[in-house]
Amino acid sequence: MLFSIESMVKRQEAAVYLYGVSTFSSMLAMKRGHNQELAAIAGLLHDYYFFKTGIVEFPGPNSAETARVILRDTGMFTKEEQLTVLRSIFYQQDNSRSYDPYEEMIKDAITLQLYFQSTVCKLSRTDVKRLEKLLSELGFLGESLEEMMILADEETRSRPNDEKRRKLADIAEMLAGEEIVGVPGDKRYQEICKYWPDPNIYTVLRNSWCASFVYHVCRLAGFLLPIRYPNAIHRFAGVGAWLEWSQLPETGFFHRDEQAGFTPQRGDIVIYDKLLSDRAHDHIGIVLAVTEKEILVAEGNRDNANYSSIFYRDRRHCILGYIRIDNNYQYRFSGDYNPF
Repeated sequence: MLFSIESMVKRQEAAVYLYGVSTFSSMLAMKRGHNQELAAIAGLLHDYYFFKTGIVEFPGPNSAETARVILRDTGMFTKEEQLTVLRSIFYQQDNSRSYDPYEEMIKDAITLQLYFQSTVCKLSRTDVKRLEKLLSELGFLGESLEEMMILADEETRSRPNDEKRRKLADIAEMLAGEEIVGVPGDKRYQEICKYWPDPNIYTVLRNSWCASFVYHVCRLAGFLLPIRYPNAIHRFAGVGAWLEWSQLPETGFFHRDEQAGFTPQRGDIVIYDKLLSDRAHDHIGIVLAVTEKEILVAEGNRDNANYSSIFYRDRRHCILGYIRIDNNYQYRFSGDYNPF
């Protein structure tokens, strides 16, 4: 698994950190009377996505999605065992949950690894309390850790931002205008593909990267999402994921074409229906301008021809609807994670 990480330095860092968390997880499982193997596997995979991609946001959801494929493809685990491991990974930063022993073991193991691995350890106040309880459980006594730690902010609060959709359009216009070519040798295309941990991602996205282009632009504009919304059918590398996500009760961002009271505008995301194939919702782009009969769009993989472009499309032809993301939208998930 670690050999799939190309950078030798990152591979070494991953080995030290992931094996450390895995060892602590196994130790805690043994002490608390739980399955050591499942705990060790969860510890080993809990931050794999970061070491694979270098992307720090959403370590739980993104590593769970990456681990889901790994566990599935081994064929060695029951669905119940997979769910135990994946939930432990998914909820690793959720301190509001404390009833699952495996989820708690991963949180505890991460805290122990950070404490013992680093001489300058940054922990939140909540994690300091967790560490004090852990060290007491393990028989270590000492001074108050609050004086020894550099306390991290409990929560980074984002300010309201009414400029994100404008930035979305501006960035899409800039990138699409560069006529990015969907080949591994194009570094701009590499940036679009970097979010997806598949070893064969260039093959997976060949002539099919319009949704990945939208995901990339959204991230650059400040609309941050995990690679797959929890419990969703698709990843955001596919158009179906955008349609599914935009119609959730917690979003409600989707507007059907010619919906009463809605007029598309710059910064909206347009979803096409049977535009390039016989399949529903088969293409996606970003609106730059609107006229009575046409929309100016920025698209990755224009017409499945494997390059980005800015051009006009007929407003009355094969448009399913539009996604208008709220400028202040922030990803939050408080439901029960079940990827099966």
